[in-house]
Amino acid sequence: MADMPHVLVVGAGAIGSFYGAIAKRAGCAVSVVLRSEYDVVRERGFAISSPLGDLSYRPDHVYRDGDTPVATPDYVICCVKVLPGIDRAALLAPWVGPDTGIVLIENGIDIEPAVADAFPDNPLISCLAFIAVSRTDEPAVIEHKAFGRLTMGAWPAGVTDDCRALEALFTDGGINVKLADQVVGERWAKSLWNTPFNPLSVLADGADTVTMLDTPGGEALAREMMAEVKAVAAADGHPLPDDAIDKNIAGTRKMPAYRNSMALDYLHGRPMEIQAILGNVVALAERYGVAVPRLSTMATVLAMRDRLAEGDA
Repeated sequence: MADMPHVLVVGAGAIGSFYGAIAKRAGCAVSVVLRSEYDVVRERGFAISSPLGDLSYRPDHVYRDGDTPVATPDYVICCVKVLPGIDRAALLAPWVGPDTGIVLIENGIDIEPAVADAFPDNPLISCLAFIAVSRTDEPAVIEHKAFGRLTMGAWPAGVTDDCRALEALFTDGGINVKLADQVVGERWAKSLWNTPFNPLSVLADGADTVTMLDTPGGEALAREMMAEVKAVAAADGHPLPDDAIDKNIAGTRKMPAYRNSMALDYLHGRPMEIQAILGNVVALAERYGVAVPRLSTMATVLAMRDRLAEGDA
């Protein structure tokens, strides 16, 4: 135990608390930084039900923003939503020491540079989570329904000793980990689905996957948007397989009706990661001169919606 790393989670919501639980299960000291539910977590920890068993745990330290860490962690895991109004580098700064590895378990494309620029001398590991986990109505009570696999790699490329150490840690905790030499390419592969389906579900008032695909013209629209994502990925140096769209559509049709995370955020009035998932893809398309008329239209309409919601129109 004395040789196990100290892991600190910034943004210990459903996803952050889950991966904190996996690190705890592997034998690590685990601390968390919270904006809400601080008193509950400090008093009784997290209650997490899971197919992996009872993952409930009490963090070794519970911090608020602005607190001083008792000790510098070996790894800081950032699970904060990637939103325009949130400075992730500033949130991480109090907890990062000279040798701290920074681990991003977050959605989106081109999300790493803001953190890498702020901490150029720290190892940066980028991760994609494939998981169904959510908060319940009770504070600090989490329901893990399925999956949990991580794909991880050093950013911008490579597999380092830090990656291998973290892989071993999470594997010991009970989840599957895929090490990726080209983690940006893995982000594009996930974006092929996320970039069209997540924002489209919001424009369709929280529609599920069956509604989106079975509405006349729905599957064709999804395919056209996916083709635009595929073109931007290729321009960025990460071409996706020729059959990637067909496989994604077929896999989606095999699922029961599913509301993605952005649809759930929309329906519950929570902030949505539209910029990270859609806006950054459109920005890269503009940089490379790739035409993405459907994605651009969707981004513009969502921006109109946000403007109305903020009362600026």
